[in-house]
Formats: sequence, structure tokens, C-alpha cells
Amino acid sequence: MTMKKYYIDVIQYRGDRASFGFEQGKWLKQSPLHPIYTNPDIAKKLRFSINLSEAVEWIKALFPAFLEELQGLAEGLDLTFDQAIMHFSGYQQEWKKSGCTILTGDHYLVRNYDYHPKTYEGRFVLFQPDNGYATIGPSQRIVGRADGMNEKGLMTGYNFVNRRNAGDGFIPTIITRMILEKCQSNEEAIALLKEVPHRVAFNYVLADRFGNRHVVEATSQAVRVKEDTRSTNHFDLLTEANRHHLADSQRRMAILRNQKQQLSKPEAFQLLNNIEKELFAEKYLQSAGTLHTSIYDTNSLEAGIALGHNRMPTIFSFGDWLQGKDSWVRKVKGQINTNERMPYMDGVGENE
Repeated sequence: MTMKKYYIDVIQYRGDRASFGFEQGKWLKQSPLHPIYTNPDIAKKLRFSINLSEAVEWIKALFPAFLEELQGLAEGLDLTFDQAIMHFSGYQQEWKKSGCTILTGDHYLVRNYDYHPKTYEGRFVLFQPDNGYATIGPSQRIVGRADGMNEKGLMTGYNFVNRRNAGDGFIPTIITRMILEKCQSNEEAIALLKEVPHRVAFNYVLADRFGNRHVVEATSQAVRVKEDTRSTNHFDLLTEANRHHLADSQRRMAILRNQKQQLSKPEAFQLLNNIEKELFAEKYLQSAGTLHTSIYDTNSLEAGIALGHNRMPTIFSFGDWLQGKDSWVRKVKGQINTNERMPYMDGVGENE
């Protein structure tokens, strides 16, 4: 198999949410992702499953500023506000299975984001809103976040566990965005995770500047909290919500638990990113291949990302950016072992 070259664009924005939404809408309109993200056939299905007023009420209660961005996004895409809610609010949307491995240390969080290549959108976003905490991290479905850190040094990422018994609620990309823009500590993030309705079962890993390290197990029926520094794709507390096939998740967890007590930040990154360590995955056809390895440092307010295995991360000084110094990095490049299409750069195939 030939190695596939790919990239992420670095998006930097400071300002009000409506304008940010509008600019993202204009960007998406020119992107091959546009027909995927605004597919009218999907809209017809969603129209029968999503209670729009319920979605808006939950957003008003939990993340009201987000409505401004959705309104701007709708304007930029020439959609109605209802259509923007259906396609981008993350409420009652479906989620296919995915992987992911996360490890935290005394001042860092490192994460392998594992999913199908066709889902990747190649955007790494630095955003400083006029209200809410500034954030840095890769986007997912434009307004969501795959993982990230905020200006208070709160770091987070999620791990898929199960999509059975889905309930009315939000998918993790939007919940991650809520956490990063609203919370400055694990304590605040845990309180939010107990309040927000969850669509499907996920682990949420939290690490803050106060040294707190937690994994929150969340389903549509229950939320449980444990102190831990490692997470893969199964629950330890809500075991009845686990999938039947846990072998690979348990294998990766065993590798994490077999490490010496405290890894340095470079050691932790290499553990997840170096393919010989057996945590970086190439199961792209099974929606469980590693698309990026990200790392965040709550002490230095640095963030890094690498595309592909056995690579050094490209580092961003989020602290400098918060002082008004734009990053000179505009694009990060890499390669992975797959022939699968990535619509954001390859265009849309027949089955997209």
C-alpha cells in the first residue's frame, strides 16, 4: 500500500462568534466537505428525529453563546437557522464507531485520534471569542472539537465506547467545545458533564493546571467519575454499557498501565506516536486508524500535533498567541498508510 500524504490547515481567529461562524461558513462553502455536511438526504432524516426547539433550549441553557456562531454559520452557508441546528449543533446526531487512546501526565495530555480517514477535515483551530475562554485544537464537523486545551490550561479529549441505547443529547465534539470554552478546571468540567445530555457512550479525559486528572464515563443514562490518567474505549465503572468486543481496547490499556510510573512528555508522545509501541493504529478501514497525535501542556500553554507515525509534533505556543502573536505555521503535513479517500482534500466520492 502506498503512503497517503495529507495536511491540516491552521485557522486563527479572534473576535465575535457570529463573525467567526460566518467566516467558517464561507470557508466550508468552497470546500469539498460542503455537500457532505449539508447533505439534503441527511437533512430529511434528521428533520424527523431532531426536536429543534429542544436542541435550542439545551444550547441556551448550557452554551448560549454557541447560538451566535450557528447563526453566523447559517448566514455564511445560505442555510436557514433550523438547517444549521440540524447539521451542526451536534444534538441527536449519529456517531460511527471509532478508536482513540489518551494518556495524561503531571502537566500534559497526549492523544491518538483514531477514526476513518473520510471523516477527517484537516483543520487546527485557534479561537479567541469575545466571551468565553480561548481554545486550541483540531476541529471536527467545523464547529466541534476533537480534543484541545483552553487558555486556563484545561485539557480534554474523548474516547468512543458504545452507540447502543443512544438517547436525546449531544455528541462529544460539541460537548468538548462546551468544556473548553466554559470551564477552567476538572471540577467545573465534571459538573458540566453531569448536566449535559449525552447522545452516546464516551469517556471524557480531563486534566487541569491544578494537577487534577479524571476520566468521566458518560452515557445517556448515567455519568460516573474516576481519578485516572489513562483511557481507551471501554468503561471500568459503567461496564453494562460496554461493547462486546473489548480486546483491542484492553490491549491498549494494558500497554498504558505497564509503563513506568511517570513518563516524561517526550516519552509519552513517543509511546502513542511511534508505531513500534503498538498504540498508533493503522486500522483505517475499521474506523480505528490514527489520524493525528496531539499533545497539550498546561504549564507552558503549548500545543502540538503530528500527522502520521514516528514524527515530531509541530508545536504552537498558545501562550504567545493569547498575547496577540499569530503563529507563523499555516499548514502541517504528514502521511499515513492508507488508500482511503479524504474528502476535504480529495473531493467527494460516490459513497460520501
